[in-house]
Amino acid sequence: MYFAFFWRVSTEDNQDPTASRNWQYTRARSLIEPHGGSIVAEYSDVGHSRSVPWQRRPGSKALLDALADPNRGFDAVVIGEPQRAFYGNQFGNTFPLFVHYGVQLWVPEVGGPIDPTSEAHDLVMSVFAGMSKGERNRIKLRVRTAMAAQAELEGRFLGGRPPYGYRLVDAGPHPNPAKAAEGRRLQRLAPDPITAPVVERIFAEYVSGLGIYAIAEGLARDGIPSPSAYDPRRNPHRCGTGWAKSAVRAILLNPRYTGYQVWNRQRKDEVLIDVTDVALGHETKLRWNTTEDWIWSERPAHEPLISRETFELTQELMRAQGKRPHQRKPHRSRHGYQFKGLLLCGIDGCGRRMQGQRNHDESYYRCRFPQQYALAQGLEHPRNVYLRERELVDPLEHWLGRVFDPDYLEDTVRRLAAAAGDTTTTAAPVAAAQARIQRCEARLAQYRAALDAGADPVLVAEWIAEVEAERTAATAELKAHKQRTRQLTADDIRHLVHNSTKARRALRRAKPEDKNELYRQLGLRLVYQPERHLVSAEVNPVGFLMCPRGDLNPHPLDRGLAPQASASAIPPLGLDHTAAPRRVRGKDS
Repeated sequence: MYFAFFWRVSTEDNQDPTASRNWQYTRARSLIEPHGGSIVAEYSDVGHSRSVPWQRRPGSKALLDALADPNRGFDAVVIGEPQRAFYGNQFGNTFPLFVHYGVQLWVPEVGGPIDPTSEAHDLVMSVFAGMSKGERNRIKLRVRTAMAAQAELEGRFLGGRPPYGYRLVDAGPHPNPAKAAEGRRLQRLAPDPITAPVVERIFAEYVSGLGIYAIAEGLARDGIPSPSAYDPRRNPHRCGTGWAKSAVRAILLNPRYTGYQVWNRQRKDEVLIDVTDVALGHETKLRWNTTEDWIWSERPAHEPLISRETFELTQELMRAQGKRPHQRKPHRSRHGYQFKGLLLCGIDGCGRRMQGQRNHDESYYRCRFPQQYALAQGLEHPRNVYLRERELVDPLEHWLGRVFDPDYLEDTVRRLAAAAGDTTTTAAPVAAAQARIQRCEARLAQYRAALDAGADPVLVAEWIAEVEAERTAATAELKAHKQRTRQLTADDIRHLVHNSTKARRALRRAKPEDKNELYRQLGLRLVYQPERHLVSAEVNPVGFLMCPRGDLNPHPLDRGLAPQASASAIPPLGLDHTAAPRRVRGKDS
């Protein structure tokens, strides 16, 4: 029998994936080899929690997808340790798929394949899945209790980024002898000589009566770098152009500036992704705890920047002004935006993505540029720049449709056919699989020659079984690549794109989120220049995919398997969003 081997390892407790995989692999082999089994495929989840359902883990999802493939190349699946694979009710939700597709599931705890008709086997797997859930809950409880005790009794810095105004300094050897032997040391907070005075200024100005916005404007006017500008590595996703009000508010709400170590300001809650489908599992949400749940150290743990009385006065002022911290709920838009993440603000010095917004039941895109950012950069930027979505949809779809017009069709076919002729990237996986098969054939010939020369038959048979398993896996991989890779000829492309009318109709009927995915695959980039009322569009497609139904359903691109298309196959576009629908400006625009 040919087996697929599945294993999982979590990186949360610094486990070595190689060592964990090896002992699980050894356990799996010891189970199947006495029955003549060999492993020809391998699936793994590294760094993914066992609490995540199989359908949401990449390795597990790939294994489930392979079960439905009649050419999967294996007859059964072996798992080294079921506690690492199944959690809670996951076995009950997953095993029916194995039964449906006729693939056996082998685990060491039952000494072979799981019998779907055996109540004992089902009970054993349910027990191990329950033990897995219990083990995870016990670990969470122990870790949280230990961290609370370390923060309260020792005032220990428990990791993470230091608050703005502080830096990390050495605090001596680690109290755990094993970690100390590895060179691990404790750290503590110490005032940063550059940013600590800024924190003191923020608290002093707020207590004196200045508002958060006025404080942010003053810091930007004085040229003081914001936290993300001072240390770009701590917030690489921030623009760092000025002081945001949220940054000032976060500093005013942080109790660690009093010199005390404070822990448990936030917690992780696991909430159902879909209350109507519990099998989808949970997702982790960070939520703020109330001040009553905070854990304060019994005595100061580092040098304070403000007194505790100043901090408490600040909190009273914020509560009086209605600025108390509130739980931030994730915003899930009920409306899809066709150009989400694709439309940029073209004002010089901005270049930020415009955000979708609904006004009067219409979709808009807005660039809101805070005044403190403009002050920091010396820009003339309106507070809000708006663009109505419907004024852009028709001209853009008309422009994209021009590539299929009769006047452009032959040029498009010629360019795409030329791009499809470059098989450098598509041939690489096929050549690698073919080379592996050739190496396996050469090794099998050597082993057979050794057997004829009088070598130990048992040892040689083991060698041959390993190489045959490797050759089977390489053959399955080669077959998969050949099925997914096909060079498009000019006739193929002409057949796909000749009916442009249907293509444009399908584009108009598509949902906004489907259009957005299609535009992303096309490499669409839009830049809005409000002073000229002009949207410049650029398409840089990374692939040209065949769709068996001839529609415009967006499919994920497989880089390296799809022929590369040239952006020059699409005519240039300049759109005047104030013009009538379908008006396309000339090439000079």
